[in-house]
Amino acid sequence: MSGTDGGGATPRRPLRADARRNEDRLLEAAAEAFAREGSGASVKDIARQAGVGVGTLYRRFPSKELLIEAVYRREVRRLCEAAEELAATLPAVDALRTWMERFIDFMAAKQGMADALRVILTDDSEKLHTRTLLVDAIAWLLDSAEGAPPVARPGVDARDVLMALGGISLMAANEEQRELAGRLIDLLLRGVVESS
Repeated sequence: MSGTDGGGATPRRPLRADARRNEDRLLEAAAEAFAREGSGASVKDIARQAGVGVGTLYRRFPSKELLIEAVYRREVRRLCEAAEELAATLPAVDALRTWMERFIDFMAAKQGMADALRVILTDDSEKLHTRTLLVDAIAWLLDSAEGAPPVARPGVDARDVLMALGGISLMAANEEQRELAGRLIDLLLRGVVESS
């Protein structure tokens, strides 16, 4: 599983090292601001938090929608790349549970960007690309232990697990419901994991 810049995006020229650092800081600051304040977060505050001028932000992201899209793609990529890291460092079931918790956190953080994301995700190819990345990450976790039997029961489909996680994220969309999300993940795992 290797990360990509996201489907539908026009290929970009590689950035100089300082420009890459600026973009990374902007995307990090924007992700925090959007998670905290939603899509109404101030672009000026994001630039200030990133330690760059507003002009730098607008040169890289000419509109707030493009900034939101870049944050979204980066966060999806990070979430999907985490599957390999977790599978390499944790027992299979723990890796799967940890990734599921990260997915719920990811979805909760995106609630504030919901309106802008709806516009981005109206492109069917973007939705399909995102779904494919997430399904691939789950499939990796369900069947990643080299030389060991798969962690999932026979017949468990990664797409179904993604749909179940999506449902959990809708029911437990805020911090007050985080405990509910944990209990629902436990139930999902009981249905997914092969008992020993």
